[in-house]
Amino acid sequence: MKLYYAPNACSLAPHIVLRELALPFELVQVDNRAKITADGEDFLQINPKGYVAALQLENGQVLTEASAILQYLADLKPTAGLAPTNGSWERVRLQEWLNFTASEIHGGLGVFFNSAIPNDVKALFKATLLKRLAILVHTLARQDYLLGTRYSVADAYLFVVLRWAALHTIELDPVLQAFMQRVGQRPAVVAALAIENP
Repeated sequence: MKLYYAPNACSLAPHIVLRELALPFELVQVDNRAKITADGEDFLQINPKGYVAALQLENGQVLTEASAILQYLADLKPTAGLAPTNGSWERVRLQEWLNFTASEIHGGLGVFFNSAIPNDVKALFKATLLKRLAILVHTLARQDYLLGTRYSVADAYLFVVLRWAALHTIELDPVLQAFMQRVGQRPAVVAALAIENP
């Protein structure tokens, strides 16, 4: 498998999960602005959406969208327990958290990377984001991970996008800081971060 990534983008989540599962893979860095891979390929030919993450399988198929990639990877090694069994109520809960993270947290923090957005508009986005972060605080004040005591691919994704808060001087509640520290100490997380930030 090949994981197309950009350092510290949402592609870090599948990178972490590939290491958690000890699956064989190749990392291919993408210049997000130029849409060219490190080996000179036109990234738009690989993923016409033009953004990472993209996972190319051995058969040449390309899977995009972090939430889909994370579930696909977890299902390759179900015994690792990074996702509940397909079709179970717990799996639906996982999908709920993945969707919340993608739409509310990833999307909510992602807008701050756009320098063309005026500060008064960013203030409106920030107010909405803080409400969404409060939902996470309420959940993670009672349990270590989004699904309770069990670390999952949803936690890897949330960890990655919450890292962006510091880039935009958005202070995280102590509950979220504790979550970040917990996940950040996992060996797969440490290894992925070391490779993406040499």
